[in-house]
Parts: sequence; C-alpha cells; structure tokens
Amino acid sequence: MFDFMFDPLLRPIVIPLVAGFVCLVLPRRWDAARSWFAVAATAVTLVTVWPLFAGVQPSSSQFGDLFRLDSLSGLVLLASACFALLTAVYSTDYVKQKPQQRLYSSCVLWSLGFACAVFLANDLILLITCWGLLAVTLYLMIGMAGPDASEAARKTFIIIGGSDTLLLLGTAMLWVHHGSTRIDAGALVLDSASAWIAFGCFLAAAFAKVGAVPLHSWLPDCGEKADAPVTAYLPAALDKLLGIYLLVRVMVDLFVITEIIQTLLLLLGAITILTAALMALIQNDLKRLLAYCAVGQVGYILLGLGTGTALGMAAALFHMLNHAVYKSCLFFGAGVVEKKTGTVDLDRLGGLATRLPITFAAFLIAALAVSGIPPLNGFASKWMVYQSLIELGRDGGNMLWVVWLAAAMMGSALTLALFVKVLHGVFLCKPSPEIRATDIRQASWAMALPMVALAGVCVVFGIFAHVIPLPLLIQPAVGEAVTFSGTWWAGQASGLLLVAFLVGWMVYALALRNGKLRKVPTYIGGERLDETRIPGEPVGPQRHVEVTGVDFYQTVEEFPALRPVFRIARTRIFDVYESCGKATARVTETLRGAHTGLLPHYLTWFVIGLLVILCFMMRGTG
Repeated sequence: MFDFMFDPLLRPIVIPLVAGFVCLVLPRRWDAARSWFAVAATAVTLVTVWPLFAGVQPSSSQFGDLFRLDSLSGLVLLASACFALLTAVYSTDYVKQKPQQRLYSSCVLWSLGFACAVFLANDLILLITCWGLLAVTLYLMIGMAGPDASEAARKTFIIIGGSDTLLLLGTAMLWVHHGSTRIDAGALVLDSASAWIAFGCFLAAAFAKVGAVPLHSWLPDCGEKADAPVTAYLPAALDKLLGIYLLVRVMVDLFVITEIIQTLLLLLGAITILTAALMALIQNDLKRLLAYCAVGQVGYILLGLGTGTALGMAAALFHMLNHAVYKSCLFFGAGVVEKKTGTVDLDRLGGLATRLPITFAAFLIAALAVSGIPPLNGFASKWMVYQSLIELGRDGGNMLWVVWLAAAMMGSALTLALFVKVLHGVFLCKPSPEIRATDIRQASWAMALPMVALAGVCVVFGIFAHVIPLPLLIQPAVGEAVTFSGTWWAGQASGLLLVAFLVGWMVYALALRNGKLRKVPTYIGGERLDETRIPGEPVGPQRHVEVTGVDFYQTVEEFPALRPVFRIARTRIFDVYESCGKATARVTETLRGAHTGLLPHYLTWFVIGLLVILCFMMRGTG
C-alpha cells in the first residue's frame, strides 16, 4: 500500500484521489477551507507531474505492467494538472455558497486523479476502468447545475458510457490477436474483419469522448446546462486532452493506419469543422454556442492526424493544447457573464465591455485566438495544419487536399464571423434593459486570474511558438523531427501590430487633450427617423431602424442552400442519442404488442423458439 502511494509514477493519481475523499469528509462549516484545500491539492499534483514531464525517470515500480510514461503522457499530464489548478482557483468564488460545494470539490480532484491514471495506463482494461469512473464524476458535476441539467447529465453519461462498451469490445478483439491488453504490445495490421471491427470500436469511442461529428451531441447540451467551470474543465479542456490522447494511441500504438483511414479522418474532420461552425452561428445561448465551437475545433485536429505526417501530428497536438487553452478561457468568461448578469442569452446582454473590462480583454484575446488571428496561438497551430495539408498534396498523398484545405480555411472564416457576433452581442452593443438595471462589477480576482493567465498563454504560444511550445512541448511528444516548408515572422508581425496600436493610441490621446474629438451618433446600419409629432405634445425622442447582431446572423438559417439542413437539424435527426432513443422506443412498442397476456400465444412463441434451437443443434451435429 505504501509502495503504491509513494511511487513517483503514481503520485499524480494517488494525491488527488485521496484529497478528494478528504474534501468529502470535511464538515460543512469548513466550505471556504475545502475550496482552498482543493487548490492546494491540485498544486501539489502539478508539482509531482513536473519532474515526470521534464524527463526525470521515475523509480522502478512493481506496477510496471500497468503503468508507463512517455513524452506524450508527460505532455497531457502537465496540461491536465495546469487546467485543474486554474479550475480549482476559479471555482473558489464561482461555487461559493452552493449546496453541493463539498461534492464539487471532490469531483474536481477525482477527475484529475482518474485522468492521470488514463494518461499513465499501459493496460487497456485499466484505462477503460479509470475512464468509466471519470464518466461518473462528469455525470455528477453536470447534474450539480440543477434539475434543468439532469437530462444533459444523463445524455452525457449514456454516450460516454456507451463508448466504454465499444472500448471493451475492441480490447477483447485485440486480446484475441495479441494475447495481451497492453498498449505497447504492438500495432495491429488491419488485414482481417476482426481487426477492422476492433479499429472501428476504438475510433468510435475516441470520437464520442472528444465530441466529434457525428457523436458530438452530448457536448452542446453539456455546455448549455452545466456550470461554467465544469464546461471549462471537462468538455473544453480535460476531455479534449483525453479524447485526442486516445485517438493518437489508436493511430500510433494500437493499429497500423492505412490510406483509407487517413482519408476517412480528413473527411470527418472537414465535416466536423463546417457543421459545427454553421450550427454555432445560429445559437443565442452563449455557452451552447461555445460548445458547438469546441466541436468544430476538433476537426482541425482530425485534419492534422489524417495527413499521417510528423508535421500533421505536431499540428494536431499543438492545436489540441491551444484549443484547451482558449476554450477554457472563453468558458471562464461566459461563467463571469452568467454570474454577474444571471443570463447567457445574447439578446439580453450587451454593454459589458466597460463594466467587465478584464473579462472583456481576456475574452477578446481568446476569441481572436480561436478564430485564427495572428499573432495568437490559434493562428500558429492552424497555420501548421494548413502546411501539413499542402505537404500532403505536394507529395501526391491525397488528391483532395484542396478540399480539406478549403474546409479548414472556411471554418476559420466562419469562426471569426461567429465571434464578431458574440463580442458584439455580449460586450459592445448597447446594453439591454436588464443590464442597464443591474449593478455589475468586475469579477473577483479568483475568477479573473485564470482568464488572464490563459489569455497570456494565447499570446505567448502564438508569438513564441517556435521557441517555447513547439520545441519544449510538442516536438518530444511527436518523437521525430518536424520540418516546416513555410513560416511566418511572428516577432516582426507582433512588433508592427504593437507599433500601430501605440500610434493609434497617441493620436487618440492628443486629440482628446486638444479637445478635437468629434462625438457623433453611432452608425448602426439603419436610418434615423423622427417620431411623429402629436399636436400639442413636444417632439418625441428619435428612434432608429436597427438590426441587432444576433438578428443579422439569423439570415444564415434562411440561406436557400442551408434552410433544409437547419430545418432537419432542429428535429434532432442528426443527434445519435435522440435517433437511437426513438428507434429503441419503436422496437419496444412493437415487442410490447406481442405481450397479449394470453397463455396460448406465449406457448406458441416458446415452441417456435425450441424449434429454432433444435434446427441449429441438428445442423451442428450433421
């Protein structure tokens, strides 16, 4: 027992699991201490993870057959511990005075412990077991948002749990081929039907866990109904790391990937990008919109992996890390907006840029990053994805490389349009009557610090991409040299942008000082009309013919080529969970009709069953 607890390789697992039980048993009067104890426990876990990531070899362990550490495990271990620490700090204020604070702190720590176990597992049975326990903590954390979140929690648990069933089936087939369930037992060649079925099980499970089309439907519901730190920690950050980690293991360690599989990944990546971006454009709920955007970003990772090159692998891992950074920042910002205003409906927000300046600045940086605007980290990783697709076409590896590249670039354009809508609707347009009537003050430092830290990472990982993240984090995880056929000068571009900003600020300051600023009514794209004057009454206020940003984007749904798609999508026919539920209900009703309650009918079915069994037995003996 003590060897297990003090093994350096297992400390990131044991510490948060034990700390989670401590949080659970602390009395309710110690709620504030419980939250900060969770922060301390995640910080200690991060300290134990660092030497593993930095390459310090752990001491020999009697559990060597069950656990292993390599560069990829070290990368995702470090990232998961960092996100857990930021989430714990953010949650100290967000979940304050909530009735389930005790269980929430425990679930945050348990999720970290089970995730570390998944990353370090060298046995597929152990990996599946820990992932199943992680699904339980995810279910509990989503349900803590209240009765409205119960259906989303159930849906998430069924899809994630169903994917564990697929993992078990695929593992059983691998055991038949290898005689082992170890991850490092060797890559299986896809030369038989059972091998292809095993691969399909693992691929479907990875898609369900990462939230890729068509197994993505749990993520928007979870994003909409769950608390903001939950969506920032699990679906936006930790679950993306887990899902992509599994997908990389499937492609590198478990199976020998063929050109057909690469084309399938490229196709599904392009579909995921465009589908999620279009669905996000028509959302009015801020958190659901961000969840659809999180689905779309998975498509870029699939495109990178689908190229099958070292550059594509590096681009996929870099975008995985960047996506977790800026998407967590965006969900943290949405949490501040929800906590301060009581809503995330874009039609009921506006004018928050001056009331929540720190939140606005961090949200703006993260929004530009996810949209692929230089010099931020989202542009750097997307640029690598573009390069890997161009390299694929230049080498003649895939004749449709132009289609995949066009889908990726179109997705970036749609994402930018999407966040123009969000920034306008939440921060820049005139405030709604509810906002004007609400006393809104800046978020506490506990909620602001994680956002500022993640926004800073967006800047640093973009400007210094070839100095910090790529050589120190991504290159070791890829395991081979990564070459770039094209590059961009992030330092020079950032310097020019900074100079332009300073010049503009100086011009504005001088004009303000000399009193030469001219104030005019804001142009809103519509005419300004005078109210009709009633005899004997003073002239009424001027009114505008105004189309809001949210209303403007609703025209996307009326586009002739897209109108049928959106109409069908609103029926949830593309939702695997809903479609399977309806099909199961129809089968149940059909079988229920056979239960007449008449004994002769049951005897007839009994005799038919016996005859069928007898036929099979006679066929086998013959």
